[in-house]
Amino acid sequence: MNETKLTFRRTEKKYLLSPESFDALWQRIGSYLEPDDYPHSTVCSIYYDTDDYRLIRESIEGPVYKEKLRLRSYRVPGPEDPVFVELKKKYKGVVYKRRVSLPAREAEAWLDRDEHPDEDSQMIREIDWFLHSVRPRAKALLACDRDAWRSLEDPELRITFDRDIRWREEDLHLSSGSDGELLLPAGEVLMEIKTPTAAPLWLAHALSELKIFPTSFSKYGTCYKEHILQEYIFGGSIHA
Repeated sequence: MNETKLTFRRTEKKYLLSPESFDALWQRIGSYLEPDDYPHSTVCSIYYDTDDYRLIRESIEGPVYKEKLRLRSYRVPGPEDPVFVELKKKYKGVVYKRRVSLPAREAEAWLDRDEHPDEDSQMIREIDWFLHSVRPRAKALLACDRDAWRSLEDPELRITFDRDIRWREEDLHLSSGSDGELLLPAGEVLMEIKTPTAAPLWLAHALSELKIFPTSFSKYGTCYKEHILQEYIFGGSIHA
């Protein structure tokens, strides 16, 4: 099994698939793929933002540069299970992700109560600077059931399929489980293609033949626009 990767530089393209589109696409690309190291997981992410949701509002505007902070696990963790504090940046379509692995108890104490972890590293100092300059706090939990695959020819090419994407605004602790309201219609699948290079021809041809096109879909962004924003507009809590 590969060592856990803590830094990434790659392009990420997202596609929303109906059940029929998924089946047709899988018939064309399934033979080119093998299960990833962690083929099935429940991905749970707590997104951090300012009180007025400045980070996601700026991200939705489509700037050249954007960033977000989240706490992520690949199952419902116990207090000592490892989770990831991730600082994700995007510049001109290229994603740069830096993350730190910590016990869930220690990670939440750092992000929620400013209790600095015992470990020290360049990545921790970078995230710490972000925390103290932006002062974000937990705003939403997003979860999904993920199947992860990689190319037989190039293991750096990964394709993930997220199902039953769900969200909640309360009880924002990874240890509290992955329950929440569905964000997409039942059966719809979010596919994400992650690669440091161009997509191979077999994948490009399959997408073209089926007329499957990329989308700018963001889990947290959709949650904000379709649910959280409405609440705060009518509640009068966000000011221009």
